[in-house]
Amino acid sequence: MYEQHNDPSRVRQISLEPWSGTWDDDDPNSNFKADVALYSLVDPLVTLRGLSAATELPLGALAHYVLARFATAGSSGMLELGPAIIQRLWEPVAQAEETGDDQDRLRAYGQLRELLEWLRGPLFDVNLSMTSYETGGAGGRGEA
Repeated sequence: MYEQHNDPSRVRQISLEPWSGTWDDDDPNSNFKADVALYSLVDPLVTLRGLSAATELPLGALAHYVLARFATAGSSGMLELGPAIIQRLWEPVAQAEETGDDQDRLRAYGQLRELLEWLRGPLFDVNLSMTSYETGGAGGRGEA
């Protein structure tokens, strides 16, 4: 059974506030700031209140979940991909940036595209998504 924790020292409060600030064209965070400004037009509490009513979970618990899930999404992605794949994806970028040459960057894009195509292959090719159990072994359908 789930035990409720109502410890007041664990309660944290924030104010949900819209933001429509300005930023320079060369701001490295300009895409993120544009997203923040865009999503400021939406009231997330409408959805969270409906979800709270439907699931009988406290509104604050749902808000905590959404924030924690978003805040840890990068870590979750790393766990899902694994450090070896992340390093393989990063290597062409690092090499291209080291030279600073646009042709090297274009080659890095090609390498990244191929790696991502390989990673997403099982999503779109049923033969690639079958496990060895489903296919009767590593050799393919019905082979042991």
